[in-house]
Amino acid sequence: MAKKTNPQIEVSVIVPCFNEEKTIQLLLQAILIQSHKTENIEVVIADAISTDKTRQKILEFSKNNPSLTIRIVDNPKRTIPTAVNLAASSAKGEYLVRLDAHSVPNKDYILNSVNLLKSGKAQNVGGVWEICPGEDTCIARAIARAASHPLGAGDAGYRISTQAGFVDTVPFGAFKKKDFIGLGGFNEDLLSNEDYEFNTRLRQNGGKVWLDPAIRSKYYSRKDLKELARQYWRYGFWKNRMLRKYPNSLRWRQAIPPVFVLFTIVFVILSLFMPFARIILGTGVGFYLLALLLSSFIESVKKKDGCYMKMVFAFATIHFCWGGGFLFSFFSK
Repeated sequence: MAKKTNPQIEVSVIVPCFNEEKTIQLLLQAILIQSHKTENIEVVIADAISTDKTRQKILEFSKNNPSLTIRIVDNPKRTIPTAVNLAASSAKGEYLVRLDAHSVPNKDYILNSVNLLKSGKAQNVGGVWEICPGEDTCIARAIARAASHPLGAGDAGYRISTQAGFVDTVPFGAFKKKDFIGLGGFNEDLLSNEDYEFNTRLRQNGGKVWLDPAIRSKYYSRKDLKELARQYWRYGFWKNRMLRKYPNSLRWRQAIPPVFVLFTIVFVILSLFMPFARIILGTGVGFYLLALLLSSFIESVKKKDGCYMKMVFAFATIHFCWGGGFLFSFFSK
């Protein structure tokens, strides 16, 4: 699909993709207007054999914007780590900038990322998500805010940070191709959490990960609680699998949800036989719900929008599905 062979390609933007007809052109348009020279950029989209109009949208955009080199590679395994590895292997650029098909990078995203890599600041650099609603509905707005709130994101710098610094991981990430390939790329046995695992490996091999709020992108969150539940169940499940190999990488924010879910399960069972357990359960769950309600109320007042009271449901979905997926992973092969 490439329109020409360009020996001056410096940056390969690699994009895992599956059924993203609604957002793929938003991403491509954002890449087209980057402050980095377009003629030095290629976009490699690893498509998991989309069944909607995603490919048609890509071809349409490519035809209307011939100055941007766009290539599609097939990803028959339909997993994100495989997609990234396939795109990276076929990339022509010295630098890889990994983006998501439902993200929109700001104008200086690529330039800032590449300049940081050239400076030697770190071997992987990334920035901050501006999390946007997946739809213009009350619940979608509540989900987007919950995912970027400390109660939903914990201390995840890429969701809440305003300061640049060295971190454990970044969303998406940008790296030299030789460094990415040299470390073996993403672990294809992990269907989620593959970026965190890669960054753990990178740091264990002497590399550094740098987060800079000057590198910003809009990220469209899940549009309803059902999609959110699937997403966070998957996150929790595969975080457990990753931690089996790197137990020292566990952070406090990641431990709290499974501990709370386990507490709830245990005391629900005990309360069937022990009245005192009902008191402990009621007190614990009561304080938890109070914290969710208070945080949601504060956001509703700040935004002057009653929709943000639905953050209660988004917070609970994030916590219980992440924690439940984490615990379930212990009992799944």
